[in-house]
Amino acid sequence: MRVVIAEDAVLLRAGVIRLLADENIETVAAVDNGDDLLGAVKEHQPDLAIVDVRMPPTFTDEGLRAALGAREAVPGLPVLVLSQYVEESYAVELLSGGAGGVGYLLKERVADVGDFLDAVKRVAGGGTAIDPDVIAQLMARGRKNPLDALTARESEVLGLMAQGLSNTAIANSLVVSHGAVEKHIGNIFSKLGLEASSVEHRRVRAVLTYLGR
Repeated sequence: MRVVIAEDAVLLRAGVIRLLADENIETVAAVDNGDDLLGAVKEHQPDLAIVDVRMPPTFTDEGLRAALGAREAVPGLPVLVLSQYVEESYAVELLSGGAGGVGYLLKERVADVGDFLDAVKRVAGGGTAIDPDVIAQLMARGRKNPLDALTARESEVLGLMAQGLSNTAIANSLVVSHGAVEKHIGNIFSKLGLEASSVEHRRVRAVLTYLGR
């Protein structure tokens, strides 16, 4: 796997590079601003871009804008965004494109090496990896939407799907059978009108519907 990193904090950038290297993941470019991110993405055509939301010069949303621009420049580019805080508007904008290969993690999650590396691999593979705190805040918006048709258990299953958990991991978390999880996911697909597509693609679409509520 080949990765481009955009992070202005030198120590965090170096730490992420080291973590990835230990997993034989190559960092082909490491930059500290949005403009250089776009240039690096166009030059290297990486498998994943890891991007800080806030970067120079104003430390507001330069990283997010650059991430969105990178996905336009390289269609389908997986992007994993790191943020110091839960910034709902940024998360919604990133996730609203309707495609997989997106992640939004709080920087504190990087300290959990296993979870961080799992997120890197899921997003690079076209899946999603959304911080539980981001999910909680998006759910708190409470706007009427198709998800209102889901049962409490189905919503719980979909929430775990949004975190990137496999069916087996969901079953273990909820202490239910693998078959029960598959049944809940089938009901979720049906209630959200996600038909006639591959299971994995429908899974991503369901998660994006969940996060865009």
